[in-house]
Amino acid sequence: MRIWEFSIKKLKSFCSFLNPQFAIFNPQSFRYLSLGQQKVLFVLALLILAILYFKFYYHPLLPPPEENVREIVVEVLGEVQNPGIQIFHRPPTLKEAIEKAGGLKESALFETGSSSEVLETGTLLTIMIESPQEIKIKMGRMEAKKLLVFSIPLDLNRVSVEDLCLISGIGESLALDIVAYRERRRGFRSVEELKNVKGIGEKKYHALKVFFITR
Repeated sequence: MRIWEFSIKKLKSFCSFLNPQFAIFNPQSFRYLSLGQQKVLFVLALLILAILYFKFYYHPLLPPPEENVREIVVEVLGEVQNPGIQIFHRPPTLKEAIEKAGGLKESALFETGSSSEVLETGTLLTIMIESPQEIKIKMGRMEAKKLLVFSIPLDLNRVSVEDLCLISGIGESLALDIVAYRERRRGFRSVEELKNVKGIGEKKYHALKVFFITR
């Protein structure tokens, strides 16, 4: 019974903090509090102030928006240790692309000028070692299906009928019309010219334009 009575007294004492005429609103009432109670009340007051500050006044400085990091995709084939697709976070040089592919299978010299050439995304490199003093490097474009996997636009002036058919919304008939228009006009001057092709209206154009560039 004594323990129960002691607990009731403590509960009443704590609840008295909430009384508007007591310690929180009346500084004179602090004299009725024990040192431990005053410490608890002080900590609670600081906690409440901190919550109010962070809720209404604290506005953290937002970090500057990061630039969209676009992956640079280069395919390296031929006389390298690990042929295949290599991914970079910035446009690589020819030398960096070969090094990322594991380096050459055999020792050979790079020409200083060509090794520092910067590559664009979608580039296909084919490395051929003729001799320790001669390396032949053929530059081209990755296959359309690989470009599409990495969301790299196709060149509207080079794409084939078969490649066009890989794109959702383009069937064989429309692909043939696009190529026919290209041949008749001797190339597309801009992607927007797709709207001049029969069967491509404004809505279809907006769905297709992301897949193409013109060079």
